[in-house]
Amino acid sequence: MNFAGMINQSLLDYPGEIATVLFTRGCNFACPFCHNGHLLLKFNRAQREDIEMAEVIEFLQERKSFLDAVVISGGEPTLHHDLPEAIRIFKNMGLLVKLDTNGTNVDMLSRLLDEKLLDYTAMDIKAPLDFKKYQQACGRLTNAEFFNVRAAINLLQQAEIKVEFRTTVVPELHTFGDIEVIARYIEGAEVYSLQQFNPSSTLDSAYQSCLPYSKEEMQELSLRCAPYVKEVRVVNI
Repeated sequence: MNFAGMINQSLLDYPGEIATVLFTRGCNFACPFCHNGHLLLKFNRAQREDIEMAEVIEFLQERKSFLDAVVISGGEPTLHHDLPEAIRIFKNMGLLVKLDTNGTNVDMLSRLLDEKLLDYTAMDIKAPLDFKKYQQACGRLTNAEFFNVRAAINLLQQAEIKVEFRTTVVPELHTFGDIEVIARYIEGAEVYSLQQFNPSSTLDSAYQSCLPYSKEEMQELSLRCAPYVKEVRVVNI
């Protein structure tokens, strides 16, 4: 398995752990507010050559004395059929593994959980679980993908690992009521992260002129979600 990019060391992407972050190429969504638009296509000749697995393994082995975890993000990692094999390698090196996902490949997610290959999963919930609203936030969405998102939420609600749900809050797409509806849908969740929209780099250039909610408004959203989930995190990105 190859990767499109790597952050050598992060203290933010796996809370409480020192992690290397690996980015996969390719995504089935085209969220207009996405800041990783360069990763949407699986094959993009305009980008530099991908990082081969052998290079990743060598890097991790050299630094395994002070690394705790690997975070696999994207793009959408679960689109890659060889993801389980890659994770097994990381686990055999004694590393924790966190997966960032949009939840559309619930079969892959279920397989990873069944094989106990994940220690932490963060799933993005793009909008309230209404097809039209979700499609607008995702840019493109099939009926099967929408069904899988709902199934993935239910699956993770029952999982025996660390689970975080998160939403990038975009004023043009999300009202305060929308965010509260999401929190109510995932009632009982351990963590719900509200990520402040960053207009500096977006897939749809029109969103670069959109103002994010203020810090005060994000805190108000946090208070609205608090009755439904165990912890609400406000993340500025």
